[in-house]
Amino acid sequence: MSEARDTKSGFSDEERAAMQQRAEEIRQTKGLKGAAKLAKELEACVAAIDGLDGIDKEVAVLLNRVVTEVAPQLAPKTFYGFPAYAADGKVVVFYQPASRFDTRYGTVTFDETARLDDGDFWPTSFAVLAAGPEIEARLRELVARAVA
Repeated sequence: MSEARDTKSGFSDEERAAMQQRAEEIRQTKGLKGAAKLAKELEACVAAIDGLDGIDKEVAVLLNRVVTEVAPQLAPKTFYGFPAYAADGKVVVFYQPASRFDTRYGTVTFDETARLDDGDFWPTSFAVLAAGPEIEARLRELVARAVA
């Protein structure tokens, strides 16, 4: 991961770019409602997935398929430029590709609206290095729990 930080703001170039991406996402859907907003957000999510390569793309495509099949009530959108899926406008799950911040692995992250609670301590972010059947089965289980 790039550690070059601007001493004035404390954010790396990649972090600033992500914040700018989020602001642009909000601007793109400002004033849109209902089907028009959902269509614009779906378009952005598909574009985010299409813009990925290699394992990042494989995992994003897999997550998209799993969410579409297991939790079709979740609406596709982007979240800081990442493919994401939301309920009532609140992100439930998103994929952060390794390529975005030059990290060793991408992550599937469940936001606090996901119902993964398990006592006083549970994981909400999962490192993903492959997109095989075992990963798919685990994602299906997690997505189903997240929206239960």
